[in-house]
Amino acid sequence: MKNTIIAVVVLLILGIGGFFFWKSTQQGDLVVINTTPTTTPVVTPTTPHASTTQAAPVDKTKTVLGTSVGGRSITAYHFGTGDKEVLFVAGAHGGYEWNTTLVAYQLMDYLKANPSAIPSNVKVTVVPVLNPDGLAKVVGTDGRFTAADVSADKAVVVSGRYNGNNVDLNRNFDCDWQAEGVWQSTKVSGGTGAFSEPESKAMQTYVVAHKPMAVVEWFSSAGGVFSSRCGGNVSAETAALTKVYSDASGYPAFKDFDSYDITGDMVNWLAKNGTPAISVLLTNHTDTEWTKNKAGIDALLAHYAK
Repeated sequence: MKNTIIAVVVLLILGIGGFFFWKSTQQGDLVVINTTPTTTPVVTPTTPHASTTQAAPVDKTKTVLGTSVGGRSITAYHFGTGDKEVLFVAGAHGGYEWNTTLVAYQLMDYLKANPSAIPSNVKVTVVPVLNPDGLAKVVGTDGRFTAADVSADKAVVVSGRYNGNNVDLNRNFDCDWQAEGVWQSTKVSGGTGAFSEPESKAMQTYVVAHKPMAVVEWFSSAGGVFSSRCGGNVSAETAALTKVYSDASGYPAFKDFDSYDITGDMVNWLAKNGTPAISVLLTNHTDTEWTKNKAGIDALLAHYAK
């Protein structure tokens, strides 16, 4: 009997223990350890996308030097890629000497159609009109024009000689500058100081920055090639340019312009700063004399091809 009681007690103990073990597994009391290593996500920094907008290409065929009193652009056009720059300038006296601008346009057309005319070591730069306000007053338009566009009113044509401030630009450069200059027997304004006008200042800035090998400026009308100087002697290279252009074109050559005193002259300022420069004066105020000028230009370019 005693053994029977002991057996029952053991069975009860085992039963109760098993019950509690089963209960703990059902309630999640049993902790299971996860031995699988965890990894931290790697965050790759994002790089901003490069802009797909491309900068506008630089136009190497022209340079805007500045703007006139009236807000018109003063533009230089480039031909060739050599390191010797030869600069041609026209239209300093605007509408009064409109034929000088037409010569410049003819030169641009010639170089565009005949790029082989430019030596490989030369770059030609053409400023067809330094005084666009004075030109527009006479031809009635900006940019290209023809002789048919020129005003028939002589007073208007004469008024086109000056810029928007009524200044004669070829009296506004820094060589013997005077506030009051002379044109033939007429007194003209030289501005409030050398380079007081935006047009002449634009030219000064370009020349100082680019240092051309030589400069040719067209005027009218005396019919000749004139050397430049500012208080001293004509430089050897300027004398050579004068002779080269004169011999080829047939225009007579002169050491300087001495019909009357000129103050604030552009080519004389260039001479003062060591840049060889000549003035080519057409024979009258209407013709371009392209055949003569083309011959002079070709000879000048050949001179710098050496």
